[in-house]
Amino acid sequence: MLKQVLEVYELLDDANINGRKVAEFLETKGLRSITVNTIKGKKGSTDFIKMVIHGNEGKEKNGKAPRIGIIGRLGGIGARPERIGLVSDADGAVTALACALKLADMKSKGDVLMGDVMIATHICPNAPTQPHEPVPFMGSPVNIAEMNKHEVDPAMEAILSIDTTKGNRVINHRGFAITPTVKEGYILRISEDLLDIMEWTTGKSPRIVPITTQDITPYGNGLYHVNSIMQPCTASLAPVVGVAITAETAVPGCGTGASRETDIEEAGRFCIEVAKAFTERKCKFYDEKEFKTIVKLYGPMNILQTMGGK
Repeated sequence: MLKQVLEVYELLDDANINGRKVAEFLETKGLRSITVNTIKGKKGSTDFIKMVIHGNEGKEKNGKAPRIGIIGRLGGIGARPERIGLVSDADGAVTALACALKLADMKSKGDVLMGDVMIATHICPNAPTQPHEPVPFMGSPVNIAEMNKHEVDPAMEAILSIDTTKGNRVINHRGFAITPTVKEGYILRISEDLLDIMEWTTGKSPRIVPITTQDITPYGNGLYHVNSIMQPCTASLAPVVGVAITAETAVPGCGTGASRETDIEEAGRFCIEVAKAFTERKCKFYDEKEFKTIVKLYGPMNILQTMGGK
């Protein structure tokens, strides 16, 4: 996927890029079901872009193959005028759009997935920054609830949430790592199927992000979050797995020159292989029977998807 990653990287590394320009580029590659919505917030605006790559037996064709969602999660792709160029935080958007471009290329050559793939992210070349320990984060023109509204879709039956996760000291590995599956407030065991795919696509032992209960609660509740990688789980009943693009050292989300195309390619290729297997029902994000048992034993944990009680 390196070709697609480089194409998307060069497309987004532009002070004047916007969602409509991205959509027009993808349309030249054969993608048609693309929507762009410009949303304004207190600190500017951003363009949410969402697309569906239809499968041979997908829901759009009245088929029964499951649909997977791939979300490129980020604050912004740039921090202009404070910083010049694409920031580290852009990796989620680059990966998600590179996946769309790869699926379009595959489809044009006759390789069509069984089910639909829905891809969403947002394009903001001039997002604000914000303080965070141990290194500064990228902010966003809109809040997380607005992001979830435009990126998380009820039609997604499983979600891969891709986010740059370099501003921490808990996952010290350059490349990418995955999180345990999160569903309706429960942090579940790591999917064996996803571990298999990670090993096959990387040729290395799998790396896991040690997420906590705080990380799966909504932003704005005063708790520390490693970053926004798990925020889609607060707005969906589908199982969510984070795909974290990582580094050996703590790197600011607003840092420029910090993206590694080979790491993005590796994460994107993993997402494509997961999409293939999931829509063919050959990859489970969680054990349905065990989930029913844990809810029966300990009750629902949906309160963790909310701002909580008093």
